[in-house]
Amino acid sequence: MNQDLKGTIRSIKDFPKPGIMFRDITTLLKDPKALEAAAKTLYVAAKNKGITKVAGIESRGFILGGLISNMLGVGFVPIRKPGKLPAETISETYSLEYGTDSIQIHKDALDSGDKVLLHDDLLATGGTAKAACNLIEKLGAEVSQVSFIIELSFLNGREKLKGYDIISLVDYDSE
Repeated sequence: MNQDLKGTIRSIKDFPKPGIMFRDITTLLKDPKALEAAAKTLYVAAKNKGITKVAGIESRGFILGGLISNMLGVGFVPIRKPGKLPAETISETYSLEYGTDSIQIHKDALDSGDKVLLHDDLLATGGTAKAACNLIEKLGAEVSQVSFIIELSFLNGREKLKGYDIISLVDYDSE
């Protein structure tokens, strides 16, 4: 765990609803040294993996995902909520605590044989990240690494992502 980065993340009690401790990365993002440290650490972890594309999950995954793709010299692929991408897409539905949600990727976003770094800001239960991995693999690409700024390890999200190379920068092992 990176204590310096953890100190730049704001915790907001009872957001978005009572009983939730929200981990807010906007305070990390506005700190240029923390932002650079996070991006560099994730870049170093990915640079020897043969990554050909970085995919970021809407919306906070776009921020560092875009920085890392630039540092790696590869393209960036957005994974978004339904109805947000303009060209032909494929979808993946996943379970939430109450109900389901979906994410989409453009059908032509990846090529067979692409090695993809998937990035999002937070690993909680792992449902969104696993759905994104499924989308990447449906297009014939390989998930070479999955990275996060924050991991809420008490929610056991790594269980859904077994078999993937996972890196997270800051861990919260309890609410």
